[in-house]
Amino acid sequence: MRQTWPIMVEKKGALVIVELALLLLLLPLLSGAPVIGRVKEIAARNNVTCILVFGDSSVDSGNNNFIVTTIKSNFLPYGKDFYNGRPTGRFSNGRLATDFIADAIGYTKTIPAFLDPNKKLKDLPHGASFASAASGYDDFTANISSVLSLPRQLKYLMHYKVKLRKLVGQKRAEDIIRTAVFVMSMGTNDFLQDYYLDPTRPKQFTVEEYQNYLVSCMANAIQKMHRLGGTRLVVVGVPPLGCMPLVKTITDATTCAENYNKLAFSLNSKIQEKLETISATSRMKTAFVDAYGIIQNAINNPALYGLSETSKGCCGTGTTEFGDSCRGLETCTDPEKYVFWDAVHPTEKMYEILAEEAIKTLAQKLLV
Repeated sequence: MRQTWPIMVEKKGALVIVELALLLLLLPLLSGAPVIGRVKEIAARNNVTCILVFGDSSVDSGNNNFIVTTIKSNFLPYGKDFYNGRPTGRFSNGRLATDFIADAIGYTKTIPAFLDPNKKLKDLPHGASFASAASGYDDFTANISSVLSLPRQLKYLMHYKVKLRKLVGQKRAEDIIRTAVFVMSMGTNDFLQDYYLDPTRPKQFTVEEYQNYLVSCMANAIQKMHRLGGTRLVVVGVPPLGCMPLVKTITDATTCAENYNKLAFSLNSKIQEKLETISATSRMKTAFVDAYGIIQNAINNPALYGLSETSKGCCGTGTTEFGDSCRGLETCTDPEKYVFWDAVHPTEKMYEILAEEAIKTLAQKLLV
């Protein structure tokens, strides 16, 4: 059921939030600089100036470029629709959802990778991505591909705080962290690259036990974020794994592989339950973005979003290629019509759709 929005509320500052929420609901129907300007103005009034990102390839803006791993996308055709048509390490043809969220808030058009030595210090107060493609809630998932585990990403957050204090002073740095929006997006690799490919975890956990283990890892990370000063967190749910072109190819499915989708749906339910508990028992405000529902709706109703190709990716055949196997391949002529860029990752267009929904969630759950 669609969320209904109250017209009047008594809580101090809530009228501004309702104003923002209503405006964001109208964004798909409106266009032009005045609307975006209004969103930026209201976000500024709510002290949202910084986005700090943790996760996997869905939010990695290039950290894997600077570590020793084979999991990279710093080559064409990745990034062909990014600014100046250059690959950055983002696993898409252009920007990620977190980039669009940052742009809507108004302080930067992209979220830089924290490990990028070329990042500009003046951009630090507005956010950074610590995410690493092929990572997961489970440390073992990251170790398989030699990428940054979630605890390692949190260590880099501490390094970020040190740099921020040197740049703006301790009090301002603490304020920036306190009012920042933390974003966490992962979970896909824990199954597709870990549980279903490596024999280690299946020997230790049933599927449900492993889901519970992942949620406990997530909760531990959130506690650490809170201790480091975080007060606002958005968790992006696991997408419909069975609808990924690669999974459909491997399982020889003509439609979405239902068993994989049920797995993702079940994990998302457990994540939501844990977030509700955390919100009720701590001062950490949490929100959940239903990537599963948003992507599935786009696949089932593509015309609503101006899409037409939902079954394969834009790179190569669109059925198996991703990462290095996508290197240098021909792509479709119009990625704006595709849900998937490669056989695993969404297009910039799909990330923009996800971002619009995430911003609505921010307005409803966190900016109060």
